[in-house]
Amino acid sequence: MAKSYSLDLREKVIAFVERGHSRRKAAEVFGVSPSFVVKLMGRFRRTGSADASPRGGSTGKLAAHRDFLVAAVEAKPDQTMPDLAALLLAERGVTAAPASLSRLLIRCGLTRKKRRWLLQSRTAPTSLASAGPG
Repeated sequence: MAKSYSLDLREKVIAFVERGHSRRKAAEVFGVSPSFVVKLMGRFRRTGSADASPRGGSTGKLAAHRDFLVAAVEAKPDQTMPDLAALLLAERGVTAAPASLSRLLIRCGLTRKKRRWLLQSRTAPTSLASAGPG
């Protein structure tokens, strides 16, 4: 993901436009897109600030049901994601894709390996990390 433009550049663009130059000319002079300058000036006029908008932070609709989902997985660790999606729909009335549930549980530190409590083979590893295909 690209970074926000620096505050110094933002202030220079605003000063340039405030001196009477067009937004398109400011974009050309400072090597930014006209869209950036238009949005920057709109934000500056609304808020009086040249700071960048907050980025990211979307929690999604499943964040409110995080504790319920974690408890459901801890109660029955071997259920599948479609099963968990059906439980969420039945108990909370929320529709969610299995992939979304999986991403949420991974962020919570829960892996979906079903039988992680089994011991490793004593005779030999079940797969070789260094082995290539075939």
